[in-house]
Amino acid sequence: MAKSIKEQVQEEMKLAMRAQDKPRLGIIRLILSEFKRIEVDERIVLDETRELAILDKMQKQRRDSIEQFTAAGRNELADQEKFEIEVIQSFKPAALSEQEIQQMVDAAIKESNAVSIQDMAKVMTILKPKLQGRADMGQVSAKVKTLLGSAGN
Repeated sequence: MAKSIKEQVQEEMKLAMRAQDKPRLGIIRLILSEFKRIEVDERIVLDETRELAILDKMQKQRRDSIEQFTAAGRNELADQEKFEIEVIQSFKPAALSEQEIQQMVDAAIKESNAVSIQDMAKVMTILKPKLQGRADMGQVSAKVKTLLGSAGN
């Protein structure tokens, strides 16, 4: 059976501890603490979709921080955030290509019989579990909006 993302993160934590890789260990501990916080707060056991959503959120926060640090000329802090993004990305499945995303968007539009922008929620409901952690959902949403917007005209 394939290991869950949480199990992979726990194994990597042990490896980072043995290697005394403090920067990597720090971000790995942050990931685990975020998983634990949500499990305790919501009294649930995380499934893979939720774990991926958490990792996506953590990456988005770091991308936002990079923009702010770069604008403020704090390149050493931006570099730290970039490193953290790389570590977080290592626990996510391989990203999909633009072509694969486009095929999935087209299939979801067809499957939901979407014809206008009002049908966007139906399309995104189909896409989100399939694409979570493998594509930037903001970009996917924009792509769906563009397709449905042009279809409604």
